[in-house]
Amino acid sequence: MEPLSVVSIARSVTALAGLFVATLAYRGYRRNSSAKMRALAIGIGLLTTGVYVAVMVADMTGAGNGLVLLVRGLVTVIGLCVVLYAILIA
Repeated sequence: MEPLSVVSIARSVTALAGLFVATLAYRGYRRNSSAKMRALAIGIGLLTTGVYVAVMVADMTGAGNGLVLLVRGLVTVIGLCVVLYAILIA
């Protein structure tokens, strides 16, 4: 198995697991109308599936490694800020 395919599989599994957890948090938001759960669902979705999508789009557009890392870092920071918002403020 090639290293690139192992990386792709690992990214995909991470994105799917994160999407599952974000879906559970969103269901909790819908059940209880809790703003914290909504923010947590968005944050987890950004941290996992959002990073996966952003990296895939950046790779498809032929962006260099530096730009891919920048996009990944920005989406991660935004996701962490949303999770922090869910914990502290919402």
